[in-house]
Amino acid sequence: MFCDGCFEILVFLLRNTIIFSFVMKALSSTLLLLISSLSLIAQDKAYAQRIIEELTSERYFGRGYIKDGLDKSREFIVKEFKKWDVAPMSSSGFLQKYSFPVNTFPGDMMLELNGKKLRAGIDFIVSPESAGLKASGKLLMRDSIHYMDPQNRLQISFLKKLTWSVAGEQATNTSIFIDHKLLEDKPESYSVSIENKFIESFPASNICGIIKGSKKPDSLILITAHYDHLGGMGQEVYFPGANDNGSGISLLLNLAKYYSKNSPDYSIGFICFSGEEAGLLGSAYFSKNPMIDLKKIRFLINLDLTGTGEEGITVVNASVFKNEFALLNKVNDETKYLSKITPRGKAANSDHYWFSEIGIPSFFIYTNGGIKAYHDVYDKAETLPLTEFEDLFKLIVSFNKKIMASNRQ
Repeated sequence: MFCDGCFEILVFLLRNTIIFSFVMKALSSTLLLLISSLSLIAQDKAYAQRIIEELTSERYFGRGYIKDGLDKSREFIVKEFKKWDVAPMSSSGFLQKYSFPVNTFPGDMMLELNGKKLRAGIDFIVSPESAGLKASGKLLMRDSIHYMDPQNRLQISFLKKLTWSVAGEQATNTSIFIDHKLLEDKPESYSVSIENKFIESFPASNICGIIKGSKKPDSLILITAHYDHLGGMGQEVYFPGANDNGSGISLLLNLAKYYSKNSPDYSIGFICFSGEEAGLLGSAYFSKNPMIDLKKIRFLINLDLTGTGEEGITVVNASVFKNEFALLNKVNDETKYLSKITPRGKAANSDHYWFSEIGIPSFFIYTNGGIKAYHDVYDKAETLPLTEFEDLFKLIVSFNKKIMASNRQ
């Protein structure tokens, strides 16, 4: 027999036990969701770091024109596209093939100055259009930083920053740039052995994929980044290209991963261009030989040099496409993702250029601040901070949502 009031006490305890259990389950679900969300954000950056470490490794040899660097990096990116269920943009597959001329340095890369051997990539670089040369001799002083041997068509210059590039032609002379810190002693004698190989028609490919939209698949947002870099100079020295542009490719692949799991209203296209360092050649070719109807592109975002961000980002074409730039700023004002968004006008400095030239609304986004390594051997994965990678990722996703929402019928 229950005592007086025992039944009421039991009911009270049971009721509160049920409430307590419900509250705990709700809190647990919320906690799990929060942990999952934080884990997803962390995983995005971890995935980016893995991509950059892979593409800057010696296996890809600067993603250029010797040791199959460009081909190997292309194969890797195609595998990543397939992993995230990105479909080929064309029925013919992911690749848009074309070719262009390029000067390469696949063999000897040796320089001695006053009997002292210099380190390729660190102490000296070869001008990318240079002819090969195997010679030794005396140097004549032209001025305080330029020396030459007219007989062997050799010019040596001392510079404060050794910055390499890619040339689509071969000169009749050889030019060498040396770190100015080595100008302590007047250069008088030299010995050089440099091998070049000019390739008239180097085979290259753009990598083109797409994730179909769920509501307006005929409308398209295009994400682009170039995957090529400078390649190598000789058999041992290569230019890793972590910020330029392993960072942009890693951000593009993260966006592919995101949209494969979060179906967008519009179709999202992804193009990894080759030939950017050789003169925006891959994007020029695509713009003239499109694999999609260019009129269906609502907006294009080109990602290049996105591995820092301490001082925010710069947006090229901000003054050209003012409505979209205002929208981007509105998103950032609401979310406070980035400390600063700096507007810039029209510039032919990356792969967005050819598209905006034919009237396609396009931004080129790059990050500001942080490391200063650029087109040199110091642009490495281990020194790339990815300071604002996550926030830039979120800003692009939020901006794309606004673009898609503002154009719904």
